[in-house]
Amino acid sequence: MNRDALPTIDDIRAAAARIALFAQVTPVLRSDVLDALTGARLHFKCENLQRGGAFKFRGACNAVWALDDDQAARGVLTHSSGNHGNALALAAATRGIAAHVVIPEGAVRAKVEAIERAGATVHRCAPTQAAREVMAAQLQRETGAVFVHPYADVLVMAGQGTLALELLHQAPGIDALMTPVGGGGLATGVAIAAHALDPTLVLFGAEPAGADDAARSLALGSRVTTVVPDTLCDGLRALVGERNLEALRAHRVEVITVSDEETVAAMQLLWRELKVLVEVSSATVLAAVLKRPERFAGRRVGVVLTGGNVDLAALPW
Repeated sequence: MNRDALPTIDDIRAAAARIALFAQVTPVLRSDVLDALTGARLHFKCENLQRGGAFKFRGACNAVWALDDDQAARGVLTHSSGNHGNALALAAATRGIAAHVVIPEGAVRAKVEAIERAGATVHRCAPTQAAREVMAAQLQRETGAVFVHPYADVLVMAGQGTLALELLHQAPGIDALMTPVGGGGLATGVAIAAHALDPTLVLFGAEPAGADDAARSLALGSRVTTVVPDTLCDGLRALVGERNLEALRAHRVEVITVSDEETVAAMQLLWRELKVLVEVSSATVLAAVLKRPERFAGRRVGVVLTGGNVDLAALPW
């Protein structure tokens, strides 16, 4: 398999079979109050209850278990601000192999601690994308470990797409689907899976206004790489990948941007009405529905809550 390609629905179905022994089938929650507020019927896919506290375990697990024995023996490696690193460490542990995670200084403490608990070797670097990539390349040369990209790896995207297979089975009849957008791995896998099962589904993405490169790129028609992220949504600060952007465009994903203030308010609302505590990044989806109610009125909407790894000592209010 070309790991620099986009996954097919067959890849996503193979991923679902591959990770079935390890990943959780996460619940879908509903709220009459939130339906009334938005004018839509919202179906919240709770990946905050996934193994490792985030959807990222799906893609990481698929990537780890797709390795042949010789590759697996060398271990795996990634760079991550938190959830992908934790997911890869947990997935590596299910196969009994080594995991190395490059983490930028300033990452959320709760996420770093989770990576360490999962048994990965942590390597710290300066808080820039360039520093991450340089250190990861150096470690790959030194260890021979297989690099698993957080969002551009075809196996990772295929694993994330399994979420859509589950959601469409759990909530048949939804006519729209919304995910957060950061690097685009989740949005890509979900779009491919969803449109393979139902080409009429309307797809949306939610993106922080302070890291709106995907929205700008779709509007401009070419990838924008000049955005300097300035947002509380630490899981959505990555620039959208080139192939991920191609997939968003091909599947006509409409990206809605939301401010941090709108997102924090949505995070509080999710706690009040669903009794789930999610990361700020996860709350962008509800913030987007509340911001653009005319786009969702009367629809049955699948809404993906991507993670729940919150530092309780540093809540954003």
